[in-house]
Amino acid sequence: LHDALPIYYNKRLFMTDIDIKTIPLTSITPKKSLELLSPTEVVALKKRGHGSHYRAFRECALAILNVDSQLDDAKTILEAFPDFDIEIVQQDRGIRLNLHNAPATAFVDGEMIASTREMLFSALRDIVHNEAAKNNKRFNLTTSAGISDYVFHLLRNAKVLYGGENPGLVVCWGGHSISDVEYSYTKEVGHSMGLRGLNICTGCGPGAMKGPMKGATIAHAKQRINNARYLGLTEPGIIAAEAPNPIVNELVILPDIEKRLESFVRLSHGIIIFPGGVGTAEEFLYILGILLHPDNKELPFPVILTGPASAKEYFEQLDQFILATLGEKARKHYQIIVDDADQAARTMRSKIDEVMHYRYNNNDAYHFNWQLNIDLSFQQPFIPTHENVSQLELRKDMPIHTLAANLRRVFSSIVSGNVKASGIATIEKYGPYQISGDPEIMEPLDGLLRAFVKQQRMKLPGVTYKPCYELV
Repeated sequence: LHDALPIYYNKRLFMTDIDIKTIPLTSITPKKSLELLSPTEVVALKKRGHGSHYRAFRECALAILNVDSQLDDAKTILEAFPDFDIEIVQQDRGIRLNLHNAPATAFVDGEMIASTREMLFSALRDIVHNEAAKNNKRFNLTTSAGISDYVFHLLRNAKVLYGGENPGLVVCWGGHSISDVEYSYTKEVGHSMGLRGLNICTGCGPGAMKGPMKGATIAHAKQRINNARYLGLTEPGIIAAEAPNPIVNELVILPDIEKRLESFVRLSHGIIIFPGGVGTAEEFLYILGILLHPDNKELPFPVILTGPASAKEYFEQLDQFILATLGEKARKHYQIIVDDADQAARTMRSKIDEVMHYRYNNNDAYHFNWQLNIDLSFQQPFIPTHENVSQLELRKDMPIHTLAANLRRVFSSIVSGNVKASGIATIEKYGPYQISGDPEIMEPLDGLLRAFVKQQRMKLPGVTYKPCYELV
């Protein structure tokens, strides 16, 4: 039986023997970043009540320390290390973190892996700054312009905005639970893009988020590119389910999924979408809804869906879903390239050149897409309570960018119920979400979700999936 099991399942089967090992005590200090915190910030971090800075940082830190984790369930990871604790110590020269019972996988011969240490202090930086910025009266979070200004401020504080560079940052979206064939293909595409000097930005986790980065590292080495970027964007609710992969050399934790999604599209010059599940569908609907807004009809923004030959049916299903719900107009905003990694990379390189010429001619920044209009419905946080989900309107007579926004919220809710600790707890307490709408929308939605379940795109392979939703 052991020899017959797939490799990924062996990891799951025996991870209890490997990943639960801990280091009783270790002490680390930052390098190059976050050298100082004020006494007020340290005091705030030490408070341990519900909703505190400490609680948010502990959960993010535990996810980072579980680098390359094979779990995709935030609740399970948090419960696996109940004794994990962080003591924040202020010193004259900065701060020190004393970690108690940290996962042993983050260490080599007693020393914490360098990338893990960097990401820990990136998380601390963002947890402290995000809250301070949110409470700053300078930012009006009730307007679209105010939210975009807030996102810009967060990214600038994280030092990921490079004003002098030509466009070349490609966002890669796709599932964290994909087959070996699909994962290998993401590496091929990443390699082809890396050879063309393109940098990679993903959600920072495993699967289709890790593969392009891994492929690009080899290509960048071949081209002697020493300042390559592997940017990872995440948020506290998802990071435990999609622990950062060690290739990430710039990590940013945004306050919520809406700020994370806006960061993706403001920073990027093009998007590659690999096979995935509901999270990938959420991201796809997000960018489609933005591009379908009348104010963005002339703005070039390449979106390419690509995967191996085995993913052809997946893309056909997704394409038919878009046609049935948003119509033919939506299809002009993306291109599907199957089983041709070089063509996908060549096309993206060519399209990004068009983006550069457009921004140059229109005096728009290369590092932050200010001209892209993002409607407030895509920016305001959606809390996936049962009441909010049941009240989502899914009607064919709605403006298509508004329908896309609400469909995005449906998939966001399912992501929450599948992998986020808060969402899992909500489903356990109140049962599945109730989703309703026009039959012309509900029938293709039902077909797509059933296909995701059948193809094991809802959870990691080897896990029986129990739906967190019911279509009414």
